[in-house]
Amino acid sequence: MTTDPTGNPAVLNVLITGGRAPVALELSRLLRDAGHRVYVAESARHHLCRVSSAVERSYRVPPPRHSTAAYIDELARLVEELGIDVLIPLCEEIFYISASLDRIIGCRVLCAGPEMLARLHHKADFMIWARELGFTIPVTRLLSNPEEWNNQTDEAARMGEAWVYKPAYSRFASKVILPGKFTGEQGGLAGSRRLAAPPGLCPAAPWVAQQFIKGAAICTYSVVHQGELAAHAAYGSGYRTGKAGASVYFEPLEHPGAFEWIQRFVRATGFSGQIGFDFIQAEDNVLYPIECNPRATSGIHLFAPEDGLVQALLGPELLAQHGSISIPRSGKKAMLALPMLACGLRPGPGGLNRWNRAFRAAEDVIFRKEDMRPFREQFRVVYHAYRLARQNKISVTEALTEDIEWNGE
Repeated sequence: MTTDPTGNPAVLNVLITGGRAPVALELSRLLRDAGHRVYVAESARHHLCRVSSAVERSYRVPPPRHSTAAYIDELARLVEELGIDVLIPLCEEIFYISASLDRIIGCRVLCAGPEMLARLHHKADFMIWARELGFTIPVTRLLSNPEEWNNQTDEAARMGEAWVYKPAYSRFASKVILPGKFTGEQGGLAGSRRLAAPPGLCPAAPWVAQQFIKGAAICTYSVVHQGELAAHAAYGSGYRTGKAGASVYFEPLEHPGAFEWIQRFVRATGFSGQIGFDFIQAEDNVLYPIECNPRATSGIHLFAPEDGLVQALLGPELLAQHGSISIPRSGKKAMLALPMLACGLRPGPGGLNRWNRAFRAAEDVIFRKEDMRPFREQFRVVYHAYRLARQNKISVTEALTEDIEWNGE
């Protein structure tokens, strides 16, 4: 992080993209509390950061997926006009920004190059890379046409094997098919009879079949500079949107095995930026990588202002140089309160008593007494996503990211 002539940290102008995400709101508040000026560029009409008091101003920009050139032009204009020092992409718009880094000049952009991002995001390519680096991985197969799909599912049924199926490009586990009794619906359960190939399966839109590993799920978030960790958090979640959906409850974990795995991986690849991994720790304690998200993840919610995440993001080279790593120390648990309330209708193992204890122990990541408007804004966000979902015949989860997601284009 740069300093002023007295040696104190300089006040920086920071531009965040992906303002619809709860992690964008969290980071905006952390940056504001550290004394920096926060601006947001977002293509959604309604989003959490739009009304937050932590944000100097929010700018509506063209959708990166549908109007990529116009989106990059507007980001470049904002960087110049606002005197931006650091640009921090948080969601999948990072892929469009990374591919146009030569257009965004005059500021630091916190992301890796497009080739590395693409390889990490693709669920089969990431597994191949991890295996090449010597890591133990679940058996993973790329399915690029209906014939490969039918051969795979027929073999799995014949051998009585449990497999997980998901698009090679996907997010929030929105289309994951888990082993079990097949219901005939995408996002359902598979195994008792032939599972029909998903619509549109082709080399440009492949799926992945992955060996089902029974065990505990572990998620991580890290900030990395040239292969060295500057910040790191591991967390678990007992509550999700649906059986295999996105986590809505974030509980900090100390997991040396995940830390060592990630440290070894980022050093081997020379990665720089924000990155998250999903692991399964099997019953025999072997740690299996499941997928990688080369962007921000919900681990951001575990950091308190004093934990140093802002320093790791704005000056990672200083922390990496001294071997310092910012980690969450408060032990706070975080949740998305509205979907967590919905989880109370089907609380799962432990029932309502366990759910009630978890709910009381966590902080809502959106609600703040001194910054109330984002809490109200989330209802507008959900309403507009619902309308878009009905209009385009997609899920609400898909509608929330339809204009920023990247599927290998």
